[in-house]
Amino acid sequence: MTGRDRLRELLDAVLDEDSRTLTDMADRAFASPYHFSRVLSRDTGEAPVAMRRRVMLERAAWRLRQGGNVTDAAWEAGYESVEGFSRAFSRAYGHPPSEATAPAGAPTERRGTWLPAANGIHFHPPTSLWVHATEQPMSPLTDQLVRHDLDDTRVLLDRAKGLSDEEFRRSRLPGHEVNSWEGPEESIAAVLEHQVGTKEVWLAAIEGGDLPERPDDATAVDLIARHDHAAARWLAVVRDVDRRGAWDDLLIDALCEPPESFQLGSVITHVLTYAAHRRQLARHLLRSAGVDVDDGDPIMWLRAERGHHGGDHG
Repeated sequence: MTGRDRLRELLDAVLDEDSRTLTDMADRAFASPYHFSRVLSRDTGEAPVAMRRRVMLERAAWRLRQGGNVTDAAWEAGYESVEGFSRAFSRAYGHPPSEATAPAGAPTERRGTWLPAANGIHFHPPTSLWVHATEQPMSPLTDQLVRHDLDDTRVLLDRAKGLSDEEFRRSRLPGHEVNSWEGPEESIAAVLEHQVGTKEVWLAAIEGGDLPERPDDATAVDLIARHDHAAARWLAVVRDVDRRGAWDDLLIDALCEPPESFQLGSVITHVLTYAAHRRQLARHLLRSAGVDVDDGDPIMWLRAERGHHGGDHG
């Protein structure tokens, strides 16, 4: 994982005893809440508040196994009431905290304290985080390809939001199609909508959800919100496939008529291939609209990523 020192600082801010809110975490990492949440969600596939909640439950389970009492565990985990803590603990572990001390001979999954996490980040006693070796994030090359695509898409969307609606939707490539089955992509709006929408559709297929709504009048701001919502989920999916070595597993896409099967590896390759094309196409169209954009070079992105210690880049 690139930039691991900075990532470690962000993870430490999540676990800090006084980090009760996203703002608290960001302050301890010397970052804005927006940047803190975006970078940590992107690099771990898990939002910081959700990660803290899970890790604190893991710590509470460990405390209880050491003989601690439920009230203290609830307070240390950041819950205002024992009842709220008990509900959250029961949902996570399948049994109430009063039964957290497993008897000898209990099944391994009952005795453990780690909750499922595709990023492998867990509580490690007494007060640190642990990245489990068998749950390490994906290979550096795949990781960089996926994260560069997500970051670069975000940069292009941010550049596009300064355009007027007329310029955003103007037909600049009449009749142009990236894929014959996806329809024309003649404008900046259409290219960027497909860039975001493609991931949303594949996520729905993989997660078993419904086809996402893709309104024709989406603005660049709308697309930014959709991209930010999908980005962490997409990164988590790819990392999970890599962690499980599931590249050859078949996805039965029930959203197709009739349903079709796809290799997961081919799906991810498909998305990355056309995403790279659309990003460069969007650059060409943005320049024709008078917008100053960089070259989107992953070499420069990675240099900025590794040397980044503060606010946003790009």
